[in-house]
Amino acid sequence: MELMHLLLWCPKGAILQSFTSLLTVKRYPPMVSADLPDSSLLSALDGVKLVYTDGVLHENALVVAQEAHRRSIPIVIDAERKIEGLDELLHLATYVICSTRFPQIWTEAPSIPGALILILLKLPSAKFVIVTLGEDGCIMLERAETGDVQYEEVDIDDLFEKMKQSIDTTSTMPTCKSSDVAKLHAKGTGTLSGRLLVGTAEKIPSSELVDTTGAGDAFVGAVLYSLCANLPAEKM
Repeated sequence: MELMHLLLWCPKGAILQSFTSLLTVKRYPPMVSADLPDSSLLSALDGVKLVYTDGVLHENALVVAQEAHRRSIPIVIDAERKIEGLDELLHLATYVICSTRFPQIWTEAPSIPGALILILLKLPSAKFVIVTLGEDGCIMLERAETGDVQYEEVDIDDLFEKMKQSIDTTSTMPTCKSSDVAKLHAKGTGTLSGRLLVGTAEKIPSSELVDTTGAGDAFVGAVLYSLCANLPAEKM
């Protein structure tokens, strides 16, 4: 099965009232953007509150993302690895979710926190970027509206280390630490006003672990749910 991996969420009253997945099943030639008539695309996006794609079949995903962007529908991009067409999609992103290695590969930054600054600087429409860290949880960098406020300047790598040290390592349940809004910087990355959030993962005994397949998809699903439910970043 060849999936486009495009999910359209439309919450009205309930968190998730309608769900659409565009896909093709074992076909040749593969699905192309011309297979998606304008009328079908326009009707598919009616009432949609959030669009998600991981960039598979990037030409099709780009057509949908461009129309969603034109309508000011928020777009979530799942950036697992560098693939063809991903850069175009990222520049339309409202929210970005990354695999552990992607931020440094994409930005060539020496550290993950520094890479997150570069991602938001390169993607001015993005409100936040999250990187998953497997059993170590995740990190989020959330952009802040600056206005006329002057924030303290802080090195993001130093901040990250301090936040990690403040985490209760004896707790088995997920926790989230959030910094104050600051003017964050790292070597060679520039500066960005925002706040850093560090989330831990639930500690599961190795004897209870069977298979981690789908863990990343479950994480993405939780973020999508949280956005649909208007939950604060700390509750994602």
